[in-house]
Amino acid sequence: MPFSHDMVCSLAAVADLVNSAPETGGLDSLTGAGELREYVRRHELSGVGEVNGADLAEVRALRATFLEIFAEPDAASAVARLNVLLERTRITARLTEHDGYPLHVHYFAKGAPLAEHLAAELGVALAHLLVEGEWERLRTCAAPDCERVFFDESRNRSRVYCDSRTCGNRMHVAAYRARRRA
Repeated sequence: MPFSHDMVCSLAAVADLVNSAPETGGLDSLTGAGELREYVRRHELSGVGEVNGADLAEVRALRATFLEIFAEPDAASAVARLNVLLERTRITARLTEHDGYPLHVHYFAKGAPLAEHLAAELGVALAHLLVEGEWERLRTCAAPDCERVFFDESRNRSRVYCDSRTCGNRMHVAAYRARRRA
């Protein structure tokens, strides 16, 4: 199934937010308002005002909720947890055209705090993935020493590593060396 540009961007943003947590095997990369501003800039989140320290605490709590959603063992459990998250947001559908992309829908309430904005926009992207029966595209890296999550947007659902240049390359080199030793 082809995914819209905005859906791919939103799913990448939610994976990036989850991967900023130390529970995914690295350091906490969301420790200050500056890192949060960089996250907003990197993902080109529209409709976001000034980012401050209060936003940081709320977004970190939201990050924990998204981590729980990713960790759900099946789609039905993810649906239940995602519904709880979405019930806490004011969602306004807004048609928009920007950056050369055709007309599409953004989901968030104008003037909402950053965490609520992210919960709405990223939560709706996850909801669409569930509705389309594509929940299995949300994955954890197959490398044994990596806990990062990612969205598999490949046509044949074959991606297994969070990054082919790091984890994928490392695992392929290890397999090659093991074959050479055998």
